[in-house]
Amino acid sequence: MAKRGKRYNEISQKVDKLKIYTPEEALELLFETRSAKFVETVELAVKLGVDPRHADQQVRGTVVLPNGTGKKIRILAITQGENIEKALKAGATYAGDDEYVAKIQQGWFDFDLVIATPDMMPKLGRLGKILGTKGLMPNPKSGTVTTDISKTVEEFMKGKVAFKVDKLGSIHLPLGKVDFEKEKVIENFKVALGQIIKLKPATSKGQYLRTVAISLTMGPGIKIDPLLVVNYVTK
Repeated sequence: MAKRGKRYNEISQKVDKLKIYTPEEALELLFETRSAKFVETVELAVKLGVDPRHADQQVRGTVVLPNGTGKKIRILAITQGENIEKALKAGATYAGDDEYVAKIQQGWFDFDLVIATPDMMPKLGRLGKILGTKGLMPNPKSGTVTTDISKTVEEFMKGKVAFKVDKLGSIHLPLGKVDFEKEKVIENFKVALGQIIKLKPATSKGQYLRTVAISLTMGPGIKIDPLLVVNYVTK
């Protein structure tokens, strides 16, 4: 087990590991757990009552965080023709067709997100193993395959986030930065949880939100009562 630093140990004493906090308490306490010298990311972790092994219990989608994530992302748009210029004008860092497919095959990964138009997917198919292992393969369900390249690039630049339940039934999402105003983090929290709740599979039985926790990049997790979350995000 890794040895924790003095700063982390001091911060962690503020969080009662045995307590399940209300959403209001957790979001208030979150800002007291900053410890790093850099601007930490606010992170959300949710464990769902689903079995990801079944296709009808996959939880996957996108959410536009109203206040963004605070992170500038490098978008690669794989498209052709006039869509290349449209993608660049909308904010894409790179945009093109065969040249970027070839660069990725050669090991180039100077980007955070790939968005593609449907006509380019056959060419990207050969990159399935390369992009798939890094979670970068464009997919219609994640909103990264689109016929409207300008709109999609703009949405992701403004704070659209794609998420997918992992094999353990968990979802992890960034909710902004610790230097955000508290109200902005709260708004992002409500919108993100609201979208996850909306995507509950019809075949999911019992309690859907099993555990909910928030933390900063270098801080301890703060557990939130999942039974109080639904009312909190809708009020």
